[in-house]
Amino acid sequence: MRLRLTPREDSYYELFAASANNLVTASRLLVEIISVGTDRDALITKMAACEHAGDEHTHAIMRRLNESFITPFDREDIYRLASNLDDIMDYMDAAADLIGLYQIEHLPKEVVRQVEVLERASELTAEAMPRLRSMKNLNEYWIEINRLENQADQIYRRLLAKLFGGEFDALTVLKMKEVIDQLEMAADAFEHVANTIESISLKEG
Repeated sequence: MRLRLTPREDSYYELFAASANNLVTASRLLVEIISVGTDRDALITKMAACEHAGDEHTHAIMRRLNESFITPFDREDIYRLASNLDDIMDYMDAAADLIGLYQIEHLPKEVVRQVEVLERASELTAEAMPRLRSMKNLNEYWIEINRLENQADQIYRRLLAKLFGGEFDALTVLKMKEVIDQLEMAADAFEHVANTIESISLKEG
């Protein structure tokens, strides 16, 4: 394989931005999927298309990494950031798919709050990506993502308490818990992205 001897930094930034913007689309689809009266099957199909697009962005980054001799920052960090972004998409897609497979009609209102946290985290992540070029003005981003992840943890614990509080039958509890577990892992993965970007910023700053 021929290695590039000149830096192609722009392509990495563009691909990371595309991956993050895809997460915004996915999180907004989740908002619709958990809403009452929507065409859930059609929305879940759109989410699967988002997941496919996310895979394409990740594969493009990995291909560029294999072809590039010079990279804008450490190769390991590029790999980790791409993988973290891909994880978020996978978790959101899994949550949507489970809602459809299990035919869960009504979800607790706390799930709406879970998804709202993911939507906000995706917006902040997409807004942060262009700033990777300069590595400036990123502090507020990772601080806010950490705050949102703490909020997501609190919502998750309250959801668990509600699920096991006797209101739902055992089968429903099992189904809903799988969904909220995926949403919680998505929130954790947003924090992993923020932590990776903070680590890159400290190295490059």
